[in-house]
Amino acid sequence: MMHFTFSTPYNRRSFFWCLKIVSIKKRKLLKNLSILAILGTGGFLLVVSCLYLYLSPKLPSVEELKEIELQIPLRIHSQDLKVIAEFGEKKRSPVSFDEIPQPMIDAFLAAEDDSFFEHKGIVISGLARAAVELITTGSIRSGGSTITMQVARNFFLSKRQEFTRKFNEILLSFRIEEELSKEEILSLYTNKIYMGNRAYGVGAAAQVYYGKTLDQLSLAEIATIAGLPKAPSRYNPLANTERAMVRRDWILGRMLSLGNIDQVQYQQAINEEDNASYHGSISELDAAYAAEMVRQQVIDKFGLQAYTEGYTAITTLDSNMQSHAVEALQAGIIAYDNRHGYRGVEQSALLEEDWPEALRAKVYGGLEPAIVTEVLDDHLILLTRDGLNLPLNWMDGLEELRTYKTVNARTAPITSALDLFSPGDLIRIQRHENSRVTLGQLPIAQAAMVALAPENGGIRALVGGFDYRQSRFNRVTQATRQPGSNFKPFIYTTALRNGFTPASLINDAPVVFNDSKLEDLWRPENDGGKFYGPTRLREALYRSRNLVSIRLLRRMGIDRTLEGLQAFGFDTSEMPLDLSLALGSHALTPLQIAGGYAVFANGGYQVQPYILDKVIDRDGHVIFQASPETVCDPCNSSAESAASSELSVDLQLEELLTNLAQESLADTDQDSWEAIAQALQNTDIIETVPAKRVIDEQSAFLIDSMLKDVILRGTGVKAKVLERSDLAGKTGTTNGPRDAWFSGYSPHLVTTTWVGFDDNSLLGRNEYGGSAALPIWIDFMRGALNGKTEITQPQPNGIVMVKIDAVTGERVAPHQEGIFEFFKQSNVAELPDNGTLVPQDSPLPEDLF
Repeated sequence: MMHFTFSTPYNRRSFFWCLKIVSIKKRKLLKNLSILAILGTGGFLLVVSCLYLYLSPKLPSVEELKEIELQIPLRIHSQDLKVIAEFGEKKRSPVSFDEIPQPMIDAFLAAEDDSFFEHKGIVISGLARAAVELITTGSIRSGGSTITMQVARNFFLSKRQEFTRKFNEILLSFRIEEELSKEEILSLYTNKIYMGNRAYGVGAAAQVYYGKTLDQLSLAEIATIAGLPKAPSRYNPLANTERAMVRRDWILGRMLSLGNIDQVQYQQAINEEDNASYHGSISELDAAYAAEMVRQQVIDKFGLQAYTEGYTAITTLDSNMQSHAVEALQAGIIAYDNRHGYRGVEQSALLEEDWPEALRAKVYGGLEPAIVTEVLDDHLILLTRDGLNLPLNWMDGLEELRTYKTVNARTAPITSALDLFSPGDLIRIQRHENSRVTLGQLPIAQAAMVALAPENGGIRALVGGFDYRQSRFNRVTQATRQPGSNFKPFIYTTALRNGFTPASLINDAPVVFNDSKLEDLWRPENDGGKFYGPTRLREALYRSRNLVSIRLLRRMGIDRTLEGLQAFGFDTSEMPLDLSLALGSHALTPLQIAGGYAVFANGGYQVQPYILDKVIDRDGHVIFQASPETVCDPCNSSAESAASSELSVDLQLEELLTNLAQESLADTDQDSWEAIAQALQNTDIIETVPAKRVIDEQSAFLIDSMLKDVILRGTGVKAKVLERSDLAGKTGTTNGPRDAWFSGYSPHLVTTTWVGFDDNSLLGRNEYGGSAALPIWIDFMRGALNGKTEITQPQPNGIVMVKIDAVTGERVAPHQEGIFEFFKQSNVAELPDNGTLVPQDSPLPEDLF
């Protein structure tokens, strides 16, 4: 205790007076401070009240938040509901709260708002903590805004740093907390938040960065995704793996301190290497050319809103047929390429430090890059893009390896791998089972294939080139090429409709045309340069005799022929008005050719190819439904039409429910799939529009039987390997040859295949429709028709069989040697009446044709 000693009473009085003065001043100061505090608080409350009264009426209703529609991209599906592609600026796969794994919830709360389930919208301590972090470290790692505040900002407010915006954010957060549950708030947050690389929401982020669904993510991957909202570009694992891992590990540490994970889980997660890579859109089916066609059609119908409104476009594609088409076309082009020799390595003498960059070259058609690291006499050692060291053995592409010289010439086979390869070379390989690889190269030639349903023109498979990533030019719809002899069946059908028969004789002899419509004298020839004299039309077609087709067209006349060609859906206004038309000189797309052949396959009806079947909105309403003209027998029964449509819908619904049960659908958005199911169940049954008959039943039967002979004994004989009696078709090859075609069908499917170069280069000797295009068609049809029953076309009324002389085409007596041929009843009277007429219901003779 301190004691004061005063020398005089005066000093004592002075001291107490000083104390009294100090006390009075202190009371005045406290009074003034209290007044200031009251005034300040009042002023603050007044300002806050004014702001509230001013801003509150302008705040959006939380009801809007409940009804908010997230921007969901356009998704394209096959007929059996496999995901093909999605289009839209924002990649989003909405998920419900129940679909979010608990570790992901814990990770987001640890990173953004660990008291989320306790606070009422804002946390003063969180705002203060953020301020302290900013002052002490120069950055904010834990964030100052709660998740509720972020929801308010992301859905309703701008990102401009203004006081009024922050005040709005706080007010709106209180309102959100009052009217929405915590689960609803967190679900909105996880679906709306931007995650970088055009991914919005956790569902899209899981797919874009790891190619997984939420339930497939590891703890480390979950923490990486949870670190993205803070700064999607700064902590992006694709842009900066090291920085992303630092953020990830910090979040894992927070989860450990909060008791969300134990020490073992923490150690395992921080020791896990990050394997993020860009996975793009979800896709279960390689059909990029078709997807682009559908995208254009949907945008044409609904405008740019289709990119954000969550539309689902269901196509006519059959996923099984589409897969077979891609495999067959790529294999056929690679086979053609191999026949013409190896063009050499893609790059040579690469330094070892350049290998990683070289190995990031894109994979096209299954041909992936590899680096030659060691060359021995009989094999190579390769470094693959996934870091494996694999051998390429002599028997796997080196034996009999010849290098390309010209389209018609190759070198002698190499005798050693050392003749052609060196360490540091970049080559292409194909992977096989048991780590086996074979030598490959990126082809220069291209191909196209399209398959239609003959009954309504629905496109079941479409491949517009070797690989869409290599070339986006869709050769099915955009490449107009001369079809060559592939066009002849249209000429022959027109002849059959105009009095000619399969036994009509046309002279196969040389001729020279001096036609003013042609640039020079024209001396058409058959393949091989030989001529065979008078030839029956049936034989001329299956042997593809050019001179017969030309003379046939001349006898019919150009005008009558053009009129007949319109039955196949062709625009004849641009066709040449000269005899070259008989040899397919007018360029057409593969889709146009396939549409024409559908008339043969369905018995004489014109159908229009189409690919977009229906469009469903996010609420499950069908907003577009195709109504194709369809071949049906009979078509006068609305009940039958409804039953047929209902069966199609039921098959789609059955496929969807099966996939849901097996959890085989790629998308995690269960609500979307349920909406599609509901839409299919509620689809209005559209009455079938009957297709128009454009070829009489008898002519259709005759041309079908003639085209079957192309496969039985003509230029398409290789297709007999399929061991089906219901196949028909025609090869086509143009001068050079530059284009190779095969178009063929069964009653189940009509398919056109084209092979050639985009720059119209020569294909090379011996590359014809039967050698380049037909093998692709065979490979595809083998898979597409697997399990399909053979269908025999019934012989229609008005068709009879007559025994004729194979050389003259004239009718012969029963005891004479001859063959049986189909005729229209009306044409039989024109034959000499001295032969055999087979009744319509008699069995087919063994020596028919």
